[in-house]
Amino acid sequence: MIHIVFNTADVDVLKKAIEMDETLTGDVLEVKDDYAVGPLEGIHALAGIEARRSWWREVLAGGDQDGNADREDVNDPRLAEEITGRMREHPDELIWIWAAQNKHDVSGYYWIMSQLKDFQGRVFILYLNNLPFINEKGNIFYPQWLSQIPPREFLKAKKLARPITLSEFEIDPDEWGKHCEEPSGVRILEGGKKLANKAPDHYDADILKYVTGAWQKASKVITQFLNKNRETTGDAYLLWRIKTMVAAGVLDVQGELRGMRDFEIKSSALAGEAATEGYDHK
Repeated sequence: MIHIVFNTADVDVLKKAIEMDETLTGDVLEVKDDYAVGPLEGIHALAGIEARRSWWREVLAGGDQDGNADREDVNDPRLAEEITGRMREHPDELIWIWAAQNKHDVSGYYWIMSQLKDFQGRVFILYLNNLPFINEKGNIFYPQWLSQIPPREFLKAKKLARPITLSEFEIDPDEWGKHCEEPSGVRILEGGKKLANKAPDHYDADILKYVTGAWQKASKVITQFLNKNRETTGDAYLLWRIKTMVAAGVLDVQGELRGMRDFEIKSSALAGEAATEGYDHK
C-alpha cells in the first residue's frame, strides 16, 4: 500500500497511526510542492516543470529556504514517476490519498490525481471534509490539517477510505487542467474540492493589516499574519510578497533584504493606496 500525504508533519502522524494498525501498513510518501501558489502553466511537461522551479528559486532567494528548489529530495515529478512505475510493476498495489480540507492538500490532490488515470479502481481517497474528530483533551474539533489529528483518530478515519470514482477520474483532471491554463498565482479553497484562482498579490492587502508606521521585523509581521488572518499561506510566499511590496515602494525597509529576521519594514505613503487600489505586482 502507498499512502500519499502533502505535508511533512502528516508523514510522522500517519506513521504513528500505522504502528497502531497493521492493516494500514505501507509506505508514506509526501508530495512536497505547494500547488496552491505559483505558476502551473505546462506543469506536466519539462518546460513547465522548469518554469515552476525557476519561480521557486526567485521566491526562496535570500531566505531561510534558499536553495530548496534544487534539493534532490524535493522532486515531485520524480515521485510521480516512482509511484506510477510501482503501480505498473505490482498489479495488486493500492494508493490511499489522505487530504484535509485546505487549499494546499486539495491542490496537491489534483496534481497527483491527474497522473493516476491508468489506475482507476486502485486509488482511494480519504478526504476529511468538515468531519469532526476528538483532540487530546477529549474535545470535538474540525481539523484543517491531518497533523492536527491524534494518531489514534486515524484508525477511525480509515473507515472513510473510498475508491476514487470513474466520474472523478474523468472530471478532476479536466478541472485541474483548467487551473493550469489560468495565469494566476494563488488558488484558494471555496468549499468541497472547488478551487478559485486569484492574482499573485491576493494576500498583500491582508499582510498590510499587520504592518504599522513603526519598524517591525518582517518575521513579526508574518507571524501575526499566520496567527490572526482568516486565510493564510506559507511563510516563504509571504516573505516574497513582502519583498515585492518593498520593491514597489509600498513598504519602507531597513536591513538586508534576505531572511525574514534580517530586515525590518514599516508602512510607506503608498501603503494605503496599495491596500485599496492595488499596484503593479509583476
